[in-house]
Amino acid sequence: MGLSSKNIFIKILSILLFAGILFGIYYRELIETSLGDKIIGFFVIFGAFIFMPLFLIYRLKGKKFEDYTLSDKNIKKMREKSGKN
Repeated sequence: MGLSSKNIFIKILSILLFAGILFGIYYRELIETSLGDKIIGFFVIFGAFIFMPLFLIYRLKGKKFEDYTLSDKNIKKMREKSGKN
């Protein structure tokens, strides 16, 4: 089973994200509080605005968005299924 380059890229970014947050915690506890907080904050923002959208685009590619929303059509389907049980 081969890994695609997108899959490897997402994994590398996630490892960098978690390593950066852990490094920030380490730096904050042992060396300097204010710079450690800045490192942690940078990686949290990186995760929220760069990693998460890329991850969602990768994971949801080719899927229908309407399947995951509460539209009138989906509510009717849920009511029909709950009535059968």
